[in-house]
Amino acid sequence: MDESKKIFRYRSLAEEIEHKIRSGTYQPGERLPSIRKLHKQSNLSISTVYHAYMELESMGLVEARPKSGYYVNPVALQNLKAPRFKKGFFAPKKVRLSSMMNSVISAISNPHLLPLGSTVADSELMPFKHFSRILKDLSHADVKSMISYSQSEGFPELRRQIALRTVGVMDGIRPEDIIITNGCMEAVALSLLALARPGDTVAIETPTHFGFLQLLQSLGLLVMEVPADPKYGVDLDELENILRRNRIKVCLLIPNFHNPLGALMPDSHKIRLIQLINNYDIPVIEDDISSELHFGPKRPKPLKSFDQKDRVITCSSFSKMLAPGLRIGWVIAGKQLMEKIQNLKAATTVSTSTLDQYLISRYLANGAFERHLRRLRNTLKKQVVRTALAIQKHFPSGTRLAMPDGGTLLWVELPQPVAGLQVYQKALDHHIAIIPGVVCSNSRQFKNFIQISCGSPFTVDIERGIVKLGKIVSDLSRR
Repeated sequence: MDESKKIFRYRSLAEEIEHKIRSGTYQPGERLPSIRKLHKQSNLSISTVYHAYMELESMGLVEARPKSGYYVNPVALQNLKAPRFKKGFFAPKKVRLSSMMNSVISAISNPHLLPLGSTVADSELMPFKHFSRILKDLSHADVKSMISYSQSEGFPELRRQIALRTVGVMDGIRPEDIIITNGCMEAVALSLLALARPGDTVAIETPTHFGFLQLLQSLGLLVMEVPADPKYGVDLDELENILRRNRIKVCLLIPNFHNPLGALMPDSHKIRLIQLINNYDIPVIEDDISSELHFGPKRPKPLKSFDQKDRVITCSSFSKMLAPGLRIGWVIAGKQLMEKIQNLKAATTVSTSTLDQYLISRYLANGAFERHLRRLRNTLKKQVVRTALAIQKHFPSGTRLAMPDGGTLLWVELPQPVAGLQVYQKALDHHIAIIPGVVCSNSRQFKNFIQISCGSPFTVDIERGIVKLGKIVSDLSRR
């Protein structure tokens, strides 16, 4: 039998059992059907059933007991409570970055701290061996051409490869519709520069990616915060109220696996969002950087998939999927803004590294990318589940967290009166990096929240870090 079919069968069975565990069909501590019994019930091979149980065990959902069988982990995800969602109105205002911002940025990039704050996957999960082989095969002539400027819009073959990846996801995207950028953040910055001027108001979700707040401040833009639900993303009723009552120049949103919430906006909400922006003639910049890191069977559609009037600008990059250090992103701007963004790119950073573009385009062309993505998604899902289980086990009662269906982030609500900033500071004393929720809001909301990344393999050190964080939260909750 084809190896990919074997993998599909045992993972499909594992997902079915996982669903029953998370829905409560199988209760914490309950004994699961034996391998032989499930083999007869499912008409799958004993090997397939065994590998399915091994998969669930590696996620921490199931535990094997010698001479007894497989049991649901006594700490089960079905008992998780999502963070509470608060609606509220905030007037447009200048961005006021938290005084802790520089400290947070320094901490999450410090290699000597336990990486529970970084939003990217560990380098060990990236295909660096493939990159090494590609680099070794470069000729002197190749190297000579690679150290020259490339076209400001980007390396043609890379644009073609990205366009190929939109087939079935976004209709009609051609290589010439894509501009290569220095990461997703430059793509967002160029889009904002093309659409807004200093003093204009941008609608953003709250909480939001703290990097967006830094960018908006640097561009002199005002911010209108729109509450976002931990499960579904931006609150569309609140957004409509804001669009009706305020002069909004552009919306900046993360529909798929939101940073920091992990929320995935349903297609029905995306369709309604498109209707809203059409009604009020407001463009949307979407950050779609994490959509390929889905845990379900299908990649969620970007907002651009539902856009018929060219009002959505899609920004993304390979940072979460391949190599954050290569800084290769792109923007799909649409006909109205394409030339303007291209001119802005040429006038600012001129072009993106030719060598980096060549390296990624070669990797995409050799067919290894899809295999890498499957492995990466599977690994990240295990890391997210194991981290969530550890938080549930070691943090005090009253802790809530949003369980994502993709990405690397967990958004954790701490029991009152625990302050996320205090947890962050005490965690640093123990060489642990996390992100306090307060830096994800321009209005200083989410004071009792933290963001935890699951990008690193769930090792003994990671588990010890979660245990230590749980003790810190417990100690603060008793004060």
